[in-house]
Amino acid sequence: MRIITELARILIICLFASLSRECIAADGPRQRSILVLEEADFRSPFYSEIFAGIRAAAKQNGRSHTVIYGESLDLARFPGPHYEESLVGHLKTKYAQRPIDVIVSIGVTSAKFLQTRKQEIWPAAPVVYGFVPDLPETRALFLPDTTAVFARVKPTHLLTAARAIVPDLTRVVLVGDAWKNPLVYGHWKQDFAAAMPGLEVIDLSDAVLREVRKQVATLPARSAILTSAMYSDGEGTYYSPASALARVAESANRPIIITSDTFLGQSGVGGFLLLPDIIGREAGEVAMRILDGEAPSSITPTGGDNVKPIFDWRQLKHWNVDEANLPQGSEVRFREQSFWEQYRWQLMTLASVVLVQALLITILLRERRLRSLAEVEARQRMSELAHMNRRATAGEMSASIAHELSQPLAAILINAESAQLVLQNPTPDLGELRNILDHIRCDDQRAAQVIDRLRSFLKRHPTERRELDLNATVGEVFRFLSVQALTHDVGLATEPSSADIRVKGDKVQLQQAILNLVVNGMDAVAHLPDGRRRVVGRTGFADGNQALVSIADAGDGILAENVTEIFEPFFTTKTQGMGIGLSIARTIIEAHGGRIWAENAPSGGAVFHISLPLVSPR
Repeated sequence: MRIITELARILIICLFASLSRECIAADGPRQRSILVLEEADFRSPFYSEIFAGIRAAAKQNGRSHTVIYGESLDLARFPGPHYEESLVGHLKTKYAQRPIDVIVSIGVTSAKFLQTRKQEIWPAAPVVYGFVPDLPETRALFLPDTTAVFARVKPTHLLTAARAIVPDLTRVVLVGDAWKNPLVYGHWKQDFAAAMPGLEVIDLSDAVLREVRKQVATLPARSAILTSAMYSDGEGTYYSPASALARVAESANRPIIITSDTFLGQSGVGGFLLLPDIIGREAGEVAMRILDGEAPSSITPTGGDNVKPIFDWRQLKHWNVDEANLPQGSEVRFREQSFWEQYRWQLMTLASVVLVQALLITILLRERRLRSLAEVEARQRMSELAHMNRRATAGEMSASIAHELSQPLAAILINAESAQLVLQNPTPDLGELRNILDHIRCDDQRAAQVIDRLRSFLKRHPTERRELDLNATVGEVFRFLSVQALTHDVGLATEPSSADIRVKGDKVQLQQAILNLVVNGMDAVAHLPDGRRRVVGRTGFADGNQALVSIADAGDGILAENVTEIFEPFFTTKTQGMGIGLSIARTIIEAHGGRIWAENAPSGGAVFHISLPLVSPR
């Protein structure tokens, strides 16, 4: 009966186990796990970055969720078998119900711990060793079913960096605990001797921090300090490696070569630096390969790409180091940017704006020059056209001019004949001869004035603007046309302003414009009865500090549809007209900054107005 009972109990247990496995299978695959076992405190920047790199590699893999545990052995600060025994007991208890799929061991101390204690805590977990040097002594620590990613830092790297900083190097001082650990730097004495025979080495790896500070404060020239991690002052006080380095740097009188990226910026010059984030990523990537099914024994231990020559620009300047001496591929950090580097984009933007402005100014200057040339050419053409207009006007006035000249010439002839008769007398009257000669001189002067006015009217003058009396300018035009007006029985009259009116312009051109208006008015009244054939010129002031000239006639006026067209070139209502007189007048006035317009007078006839800027505002 007891046998049957036992068999039933066994069957029930097997049934529950089977059901449990089915439930697990139904819930999906078990969550994967990685244990990061670090030799020092997770809180230090170096090991914190390693752990962050492992996390980044796991997250990047992303095929399934992976939980990452972390443990700090911290055996450097807490040495001794009692602490180690308590640590083993703690880890066994902590992970009794937490199966570990892969262990990532960081550092030589962790590797030594696993060599003796792994079987007690995690007997089946494969191991990935990281942050360990590729040395026979280190490989001897590796357990079966493991692989490694080596840190590429070597003792000769520190020596190479030291010789770059101190080209005439003859002495190095070793500071830090790792120098006395053959599992970290191996046989550095043989390496130094091979790389630089005759080099003097002062080993302070066993000295207390107080003695180290004293020694590095009085080093001779051509010396350099090579550091490794230091956790204690040797007299009972423990430090983080960064804090210990800072205390050494406070006293050092020679450049300090460092080994970790996290030490840069704390008075170390630099060197071939370990990159903790890369160390973590490389170890994490190998761990993820194992989680994905690869056997650790099939993954060959390799040297990682986790060391790079990096230097502090401020320290290089302090020690007068030429960057050309640095190892090839060196990175220089904390470089003070030049003014160009700091404000490159602002300067480029400013330069672009200045260039655009310069281009615009150049274009505007070119346009201004072209406009000036065009204005000069236009004035020349206008002058030529005005000259042709004057010649045409002179041709129309030729009969009047001939009539005006014939009168003094006839008088001269009569007086000359009279003088001949007086001279035939045996006793000529000298007084009478004197009177005759006076009359001849006056008539000659009259003829000369007519010729001078005509010559001045027809002569081509260069454009010359000067201050003019507008009353006098208008009066001269009316006097010049008086002979032609008499010939056509047209009355000309001026009503000048009682005040002095001063404008700036070219006298000949302004007179040409006014003459065209007066001639136009004379033509407009030529067909009217005698009493209405009259043209009047007035001068005065207009609003806005403008001088005003008005030429009024008593003709038929201007048709409403022609008021704006009469100033267009070649527009004319005359059978014999060319249509350029009023166009020339408008061109001249507008070139002087004025305005010309026409309107019909309320009493009949047309009035042409010219406004010009005054020289002196009223």
